[in-house]
Amino acid sequence: DLHSFPTRRSSDLFVSVEITDCDTLAVEGTVEATINARVIQIADKGAFKGTAEIDTAEIRGLFEGTLTVRQKLIIYPTGKVTGKVRYGKIVIEEGGQLSGEITADAQAGKS
Repeated sequence: DLHSFPTRRSSDLFVSVEITDCDTLAVEGTVEATINARVIQIADKGAFKGTAEIDTAEIRGLFEGTLTVRQKLIIYPTGKVTGKVRYGKIVIEEGGQLSGEITADAQAGKS
């Protein structure tokens, strides 16, 4: 069931899907999706394109699209985030990149 699963990994795989209930999504390949999850972890060689509403985002690879992080966005030295980004808290390690329409918002993701 692609609409409800605890953890999935992608490696050397292209996936285009809507994920509506996921605890942790670990991206090691290329994923094009709309997702609402607790955690997204994008590996060094991973790429996520699309829309994500996340509690915690750990970016070591590439994120392109619309990203709403309700709690903490962490961009590691190899990470790059581009697009429309809202976050509660942020950590950008030296070398990490963030560009686009950026909004710091303690209420990110809350309606």
